[in-house]
Amino acid sequence: GYKKKQGGCIYRTRVKRGGRKRQADKGICYGKPKTAGVNQLKFQRSIQSVAEERVGRACGGRRVLNSYWVGQDAMYKYYEVICVDPAHNAVRRDPRINWICNAVHKHRELRGLTSAGRKNRGIGKGHNYSKVIGSSRRANWKRRNTLSLRRYR
Repeated sequence: GYKKKQGGCIYRTRVKRGGRKRQADKGICYGKPKTAGVNQLKFQRSIQSVAEERVGRACGGRRVLNSYWVGQDAMYKYYEVICVDPAHNAVRRDPRINWICNAVHKHRELRGLTSAGRKNRGIGKGHNYSKVIGSSRRANWKRRNTLSLRRYR
């Protein structure tokens, strides 16, 4: 489980349950029939990743480490998001966590690098995840379907 440490803090956040309704004036969706739906649309990412994203936007100076479910009712799902302060000396000196102080880990939650975000991107290890080798499905498909030739051959 989560161990309390200096430089770390937890934010409890809630996100509305259920699907995501399309924002369309008076429910009018122009174009092809495929795009005509308003109500039965599902968001591509999980509610947990949305919770992490909202906390990350609210706390710009902290890094989102991870999150976990704490409860739910008829209206909301509640998550606790673990954040780390990269400027805290206790964090910077601890070799187990100071990797998060590097600049490349700014806003991990917005780029799908947390545990919940990686699940939504379909990234994992093993033969079940061979379709996403090379960072994403699109990159994997593009690499396998692009003919690469040398200039002078």
